[in-house]
Amino acid sequence: MGDPKKPRKKYETPRHPWEKERLEYEKKLMRKYGLRRKRELWKHQTQLKRWRDRAKRLMAATGPEAQREREALFRKLYELGILDKPPEEATLDDVLRLSVEDVLERRLQTIVYRKGLAKTPLQARQLIVHRHIAIGDRIVTVPSYLVTREEEDQVQYSPYSPLRDEDHPLRAQIEGEAPEETAESSE
Repeated sequence: MGDPKKPRKKYETPRHPWEKERLEYEKKLMRKYGLRRKRELWKHQTQLKRWRDRAKRLMAATGPEAQREREALFRKLYELGILDKPPEEATLDDVLRLSVEDVLERRLQTIVYRKGLAKTPLQARQLIVHRHIAIGDRIVTVPSYLVTREEEDQVQYSPYSPLRDEDHPLRAQIEGEAPEETAESSE
């Protein structure tokens, strides 16, 4: 079980820490998705690696138990929105073709930005941490939370957030409108 005071790492670091191509790729992803540390990227890469390893193991396995495990893997990845095909049509090759960007697209931070609730990925992260974003009625404060297909439509401003008011000045900036005060003063 291990010592509860010393949790295990949930990520693996790169084997070669100073590869120029990998460093540039990581830097590009961090900028695109608004990640704070490379550790966040490494967590998602490790998670993807585990799904791929599971798919490779299942390619060699036969029998009804292996088939049930395949279906469970497909169902889980489809519910998370990482696999595009429904579980009945998915193959293990689809799992092996996944990239870390497919996982990063399902983060709450990215979905808040893509839905237009924030102007930049970094602002999306700030809104999430400051409790302005909710999924349904539940406030979520973890930017790396993987949003399922069911929850995607429920991402909105928190019921307790002042941003819920459409006249809030920050909301006008996010939506790209000029605040009324500046429009009147320029005339």
